[in-house]
Amino acid sequence: MTLPSPAEESEEGEEEVDYRFTLANERTFLAWMRTALGLLAGGVAVHTLVQPMHLPGIRRAIGMSCLVLAVIVAVGAYGHWRGVREAMRNGRPLPSNLLVPILSAGISVVSVLACVAVLLR
Repeated sequence: MTLPSPAEESEEGEEEVDYRFTLANERTFLAWMRTALGLLAGGVAVHTLVQPMHLPGIRRAIGMSCLVLAVIVAVGAYGHWRGVREAMRNGRPLPSNLLVPILSAGISVVSVLACVAVLLR
């Protein structure tokens, strides 16, 4: 059994992307958005619920790091979704995704800040 190509010719002459690839792109976008919402909720929770710490500003730094990372992931997810959609429509290779290293580095920063806060508590 062979899978259809990602793009097929429509009656109007423009390439029609197979709906399964379009839906997979949307699911990936929604997964990134869930990640951004989780970071947003984490940032708000840290700022609102965590008790003040001995190190001045560490709670704010952790919360703001989560919030900034949430914005970066949300904006980057939209850009990546559009890039993949255009690549599929034009039959080009899929673009690389910068969100993975950005998210990895950002969560590492938040984790280090949290570890410092816990150790100095």
